Amino acid sequence: MIRENQQLINRLNVLLDGVLVFSAFLLAYWLRVSFFPYEQSVPFRDYLITAILLVPLHLFTYGVLDMYESYRTKRLYQELGQLLGANALDFGVLLTAFFALKMPHFARLALIFYFVLVNVFLGAKRLLTRKALHRMRMLGYNQKHIVIIGSGPVAQRCVREIRESSELGYQITGYISQRSQWKELSFLGNLSDVDSILEQNNPDEVIAALDADEYSLMPQIISACEGNGVKLSLIPIYAQYMPAHPQFDSLNGMPMINLRRIPLDNLGNAFMKRLMDIVGSLILIVLTSPLMLFAALGVLVSSPGPIIFKQQRVGRNKKLFYMYKFRSMRVNDRSTTAWSTNTDPRKTRFGSFIRKFSIDELPQFFNVLKGDMSLVGPRPELPHFVEQFKHEVPLYMVKHQVRPGITGWAQVHGMRGDTSIARRIEYDVYYIENWSVMLDIKILLMTLAHVKNDETLAK
Repeated sequence: MIRENQQLINRLNVLLDGVLVFSAFLLAYWLRVSFFPYEQSVPFRDYLITAILLVPLHLFTYGVLDMYESYRTKRLYQELGQLLGANALDFGVLLTAFFALKMPHFARLALIFYFVLVNVFLGAKRLLTRKALHRMRMLGYNQKHIVIIGSGPVAQRCVREIRESSELGYQITGYISQRSQWKELSFLGNLSDVDSILEQNNPDEVIAALDADEYSLMPQIISACEGNGVKLSLIPIYAQYMPAHPQFDSLNGMPMINLRRIPLDNLGNAFMKRLMDIVGSLILIVLTSPLMLFAALGVLVSSPGPIIFKQQRVGRNKKLFYMYKFRSMRVNDRSTTAWSTNTDPRKTRFGSFIRKFSIDELPQFFNVLKGDMSLVGPRPELPHFVEQFKHEVPLYMVKHQVRPGITGWAQVHGMRGDTSIARRIEYDVYYIENWSVMLDIKILLMTLAHVKNDETLAK
């Protein structure tokens, strides 16, 4: 029943998307001619034809980007970000087609209205769909009944995640294990009886989360699932070391899991990010040049010493570079090993001012232009602390697989100054594994919102 329901939901989902795309374009036309009258150069018939052609274009893009997969496997914010990116891509295709085919000039305001409306319509539809499905699942409908195989630490974590995400609609029928140890779950039997248990319970899916000493039984479990036509998902014993979206390679036909392959390993993605850094840093250098001149003069008269403070940090691929700041402290010999604090006696009065408004960080735009840093990324650390933390904090060195940033996912979530290094790394690893252009833009916008209230972007 669950499979038939999912197929019906997918078909209705696609159909409704097509209707909303079509309606958004015609509504955009109506808004343009009704509220902003002008002498039309393009007849309504051409708008109608364009609206019809946009429907398969959008549906094709959504399908290629796997936007019609089950709502159970994707969070709302991920789906909305993907939707915005897909619509921006199709909007670019539309404008390119107009230019290449030398088509008559459609009203620019109508096209802008369309881009806004198609995102609002389809975004609202996805939000309402999720709320409706969540409500149905809370009432016991549209549930996916699953059986857990295993009862060790990996299986326990799986059960905990399912219970903490009730909106996903997973219902645990019970578990199969060599030993009965869960009182709150139904014990269905031993692993030796897996075939008869699946035939009797007929679950929608089986999740195998075995301990290391039970992996010899995996062929029997796979055979039982295939023999009963039940979907099987595997949680490996090394799941805690895997990224959220692992990549698979092949060695002469033998599949291999790449544990730390990241989006920025892709040359296209790396080029896009570097291009954003170059263009963004140039623009920001020009816009902030009066402020940087003011800061330079203030540092010059506030205390003797250089205007720019250079400090060695660890960057991408563990290479050392000099990070630039406006000097906010009196010249001292503790700069290479000491962390500064808000009440640090070494700070000058003017230094406290520029740190409060993050003005001291502005020279790092030149670090970005040089290629030592990025606008967005994990904050770079002093070599002294890198040597310390790499032995104390799991996954700490993963952050050095990308360029460090002026701001980052950890910083906009309050992970700055005297905060947990382990928590910072969790945010940094999430950013590295889930990088996208839209995520970078989101972080930059969040940084602008935070900078007014924070004393500094990051330490």
